[in-house]
Amino acid sequence: MLEISSNLKREIQHLAPISLEEMDDVKLMKRTDTKFVIHEKDLAPILKRIQDQYRVVEIKGNRITTYSSLYFDTPEQKFYKDHHNGKNNRTKIRIRKYVESDICFLEIKQKDGKGNTTKTRTSIPDFESDLLKKSIEFIQKTTQETYDLEPVIWNQFNRITLVNKAAKERLTIDLNLTFKKNGSFKTYENLVIIELKQERYNRSSPIVQELKSKQINPYSISKYCIGMLSIYDNLKYNCFKEKIIKINKITA
Repeated sequence: MLEISSNLKREIQHLAPISLEEMDDVKLMKRTDTKFVIHEKDLAPILKRIQDQYRVVEIKGNRITTYSSLYFDTPEQKFYKDHHNGKNNRTKIRIRKYVESDICFLEIKQKDGKGNTTKTRTSIPDFESDLLKKSIEFIQKTTQETYDLEPVIWNQFNRITLVNKAAKERLTIDLNLTFKKNGSFKTYENLVIIELKQERYNRSSPIVQELKSKQINPYSISKYCIGMLSIYDNLKYNCFKEKIIKINKITA
């Protein structure tokens, strides 16, 4: 875990806790995701103003947890290109390890043309650079497709997870994003990605209202795509130019 500011640590400690088991009712495997991007220095004040509306997930005494992911794509980078080209129905496949829990899942995220995201996952012992037969069969059954998959990028970040006290709503806050592959390495130390997960988008959410008051609007962004652009030199990125400019401006 990279260094977390003392102000941010303090505000996280002020939040009431919720256990991982208690969070079962808001897993929201089928949901609407809404993202926002901010600078890390702005996070502590935001948490202070919404602390009465949310509880923070605590795992083995940790309120800031570490996630490590290995993403897969085809040799032609189909999943990346589908996102870049604005394809409505698209897929992402990754193995994700929840470090503090020592739990690992093969996860498939599928987005439809209506803005809904469905996440399907299966527990596996650990990372698989070469997907095992059981994992390949799971992917084929879930996607109804046969892909030639290879590992393309590693991603690690810290996450704070909040649960709305009054509504079926979950909020993830990702910071210290790091990407690596084949000796190439990129860290976004000041970038924070806030992701609101709801059954359907609700503008009355406390976090939406708080961000709106600061003129921070929803912003579509993919950690996977940004990471790929950070590591690979030969990717088409015309449609992501504005996003890269905004991220560089925020993190400057």
